[in-house]
Amino acid sequence: MTPRSLRVAGMGLELSVLEWAAEGTPHGDAVLLHGFQDVAWSWDLVAPELARVGYRVLAPDMRGFGDSERVHPSGYYYFPDYVFDLAELVDTLCGPRPIALVGHSMGGNVAVMYAGLYPERVNKLALLEGVGPPSFGEEMVIDREHAWIDGVRKARARPEKSMTFDEVVRRLSIGHPGVRDDVLRRRAEQLSRPVADGMFTWAFDPIHRTRSPIPFSVDRWRAHARRITAPTLCIGGGPSGFHPEDEADRVASIRHSRAVSIDDAGHMMHWTRPAEVARLLVSHLRTQ
Repeated sequence: MTPRSLRVAGMGLELSVLEWAAEGTPHGDAVLLHGFQDVAWSWDLVAPELARVGYRVLAPDMRGFGDSERVHPSGYYYFPDYVFDLAELVDTLCGPRPIALVGHSMGGNVAVMYAGLYPERVNKLALLEGVGPPSFGEEMVIDREHAWIDGVRKARARPEKSMTFDEVVRRLSIGHPGVRDDVLRRRAEQLSRPVADGMFTWAFDPIHRTRSPIPFSVDRWRAHARRITAPTLCIGGGPSGFHPEDEADRVASIRHSRAVSIDDAGHMMHWTRPAEVARLLVSHLRTQ
């Protein structure tokens, strides 16, 4: 199933959105949010299964990733910006009916914040290792702000590094061990962009590599999580996945939540075990 490409206005930036839909969508809209340094296309082995059972699937490239616009050189990427973009997307494309919302990793954090802000707009929620990173104490704020200023200055001053396509694949293989070579090469095509002389650059704003001056706050996360009313499925990738120490407590902050695991799937479970991810999502989203 080939998706349709849409453009929609976010908070001051235009977002690229992929839409998978079979004829008729009796179950409504399902919005899929990718993780850090990922793109909407990486849902391509999961989204068609949701579309086949009657969902209109919408997967945006978040601001500064893939084909969505990047911030102006005077701007930066602050986490609530992604939530504002999602609110604009849902209001523009989904109408008044509640949506199903799925988020992987960083996209899971965005999903939790949105579902906590607008609990009436989300009827089902699924988080793929999307309950947040480890929390850092406020005593680190000065070091983070120094690192932010230094990092942004350096990133703005140097050109984006180009590489061969094989180098793109090699770097992905280092960051994502255990992913099949054919999937890595498919992801390399989606996560990079061609430039001159047969070279490629990453399909995200290099500013994303810098460290935000605002640390992740578990208290803030919980404030949103406690307001979620949608039945929530939390999918883990097994021992090789990403698990903050207080993961179980965070999951328990969501009123109607349950946790399952796909053993040995790892953090990029929608790359490594897409059929199992799709099966779990279909079962969860269609349960009354």
